[in-house]
Amino acid sequence: MANTPSALYGVDPYLDWVAKEGLPVTEDYGIDLFKVEMKMWPRYGVRGAAVHLKGRGDFGNMFLMELPPAGSTIPQRHLYEDVYYVLEGSGSTQIELPDGTNRSFEWGPRALFAIPLNVKHRHFNSSGRERALLVTTTDFPLMLNVLRNEAFIFDTPFDFSERAGKSSYFTGEGDLITVRPGNHMWETNFVPDLASIELKAWGDRGAGGTNIMFVLADGSMHAHISEMPIGTYKKAHRHGPGAHVIILSGEGYSLMWPEGEEPRRYEWQVGTMVVPPNFWYHQHFNTGTTPARYLAFKHEVVSMRNAQGVPKAWISQRIGGDQIDYADETPLIRNLFAQALAKHGLESRMEVHYEAEKADLPEWNGKPSAAAS
Repeated sequence: MANTPSALYGVDPYLDWVAKEGLPVTEDYGIDLFKVEMKMWPRYGVRGAAVHLKGRGDFGNMFLMELPPAGSTIPQRHLYEDVYYVLEGSGSTQIELPDGTNRSFEWGPRALFAIPLNVKHRHFNSSGRERALLVTTTDFPLMLNVLRNEAFIFDTPFDFSERAGKSSYFTGEGDLITVRPGNHMWETNFVPDLASIELKAWGDRGAGGTNIMFVLADGSMHAHISEMPIGTYKKAHRHGPGAHVIILSGEGYSLMWPEGEEPRRYEWQVGTMVVPPNFWYHQHFNTGTTPARYLAFKHEVVSMRNAQGVPKAWISQRIGGDQIDYADETPLIRNLFAQALAKHGLESRMEVHYEAEKADLPEWNGKPSAAAS
């Protein structure tokens, strides 16, 4: 945020709002969401916190909410997009559409759901003994910093009925939109369990990875799941700010670095959140004994695309993109990975992927890019 206009001029309505709400703020490059400090949040009637990863830019943020046993939130409505992930517990959400129709759905751990824009909604904890812990990624900072009017965002009654989607989208059903590997999309409002949803092969990021994209409540807050097989890691790449990555399963680490500097390492496990800063290279490594699956939220403005509309983060630097091929990474990358695997008695399964890349690389003359040296 240091280079954004709001920071340069000392004006940030969103941060002023957070201070007025009395929310504790946790900020870092990587955060364990299960360990975030929370306090009572009068607006919602439950304990909450603001989570600000240092790579979020001015576009997005996260709120953490803890629903007590048999508790519920105070009904809300707002002009910003809201995508929830259930970290812990079970419960339900009730939505009132502009025409007075009610929709409700029950959720449990690892559920993902989105609130259609500006509809009234309320969350309930169905357990009488255990808490429910929800984390939501929003574009509230973007909206408030542009509009600069809290009452307009929370009290405008405008009807966005077209954003609600089909009634079946609230039951866990959806529509698969096949585009191309890496771009296959599941359109819905509610996914009951991200651990069981089928993923599709995605070779562009390397190492036998799989993924699926989500279109949630017809919003611009996009999300996708990616999974890395045991003993593998993704190719390094970079893009704009604000991509929030939550670890759903497995353990490992991420490397993040600005061009020309040494990589910084951030360990992760289930419930860890990392957000790469604006245009920093970053790379994810699975060092555990199970496949590692993560969920990434981002606003559309994160994507930087070429003339054909393909995100540059998917394209090799050798042909003008922002992804580093395995052949161009430094020896440090592989050495660190081998050391981390050895702690679990594992060996790298990357050799077959290195060889496959060699077969696919276009002919070229010259040296690897400066970003890889």
